[in-house]
Amino acid sequence: MVSIFCVLRSGGEYKPDHVQRLKQQVIRHYPEADFRCLADCQVDGVTTLPLLHDGPGWWSKMELFRPDIKGDILFMDLDTSIVGDLSDIAAIRELTLMRDIYRPDGLQSSIMVLPEAARAPVWQAWIEQPDHWMRTYEKGGDQAFLERFWLGNAKRFQDLLPGQIVSWKSHVRPAEHDDETGNGTVPDNARIVIFHGKPRPWDIGW
Repeated sequence: MVSIFCVLRSGGEYKPDHVQRLKQQVIRHYPEADFRCLADCQVDGVTTLPLLHDGPGWWSKMELFRPDIKGDILFMDLDTSIVGDLSDIAAIRELTLMRDIYRPDGLQSSIMVLPEAARAPVWQAWIEQPDHWMRTYEKGGDQAFLERFWLGNAKRFQDLLPGQIVSWKSHVRPAEHDDETGNGTVPDNARIVIFHGKPRPWDIGW
C-alpha cells in the first residue's frame, strides 16, 4: 500500500495544525490511508519521521528521497485540499507528477507519486551537493531540480486521471484571465484541489 506523506519544516507559515487538517481530509476520503509526515517537530495524532537535514522551505521535500524511507509514496503539499474519493489517485504505482499549471511543458511538485526505485538516483545526486543545487535552482525550487530527472519520463496526473486534480486559481475561483475556467465552484469530478501559492485554503475558509 502506498504511504501518503507531507512535510513540515517549522518556523515558517505552516504549522502542525495544517498537517492535522490534511490528515483529517485524507482519512475522510481514503480511510485506509497510511498517513505520515516528515517534520522537525511533534505533530499530535500524526505519525512523524524526523527531518535529518537542514534544507530550508521547500527543499525539505528532498528528504522524501532518503533511502531509509521505504515503499512507494504519494506526496501532498500542506495547502492541498481533498474534496473527493482518493482511491484512483492512491492506486497509481508509476512515477507521476502534475503538469505545471502555468508551464504546460513543465512539472509541478504539489502532488507526486514517488515509487521507491525512482527516488534513489535523485537522492544520490541531491545529497552529494545540496548547496550547489539550491543555488542553481534558487528560483525554480525543488520542482525545477526534479525536472532534470523526470521531465521526459514522469507520467502526468492530468493524463492518467483527467479532472481529478485541479487548481483553485485556474479551475475553481471565478475566471480572471483567459487561461482560467473557474466559476466559483469545484468541478464535479475533482478529488483534490491544489493551491500552489497564495491564498492558502485556510485564507478563504476552506
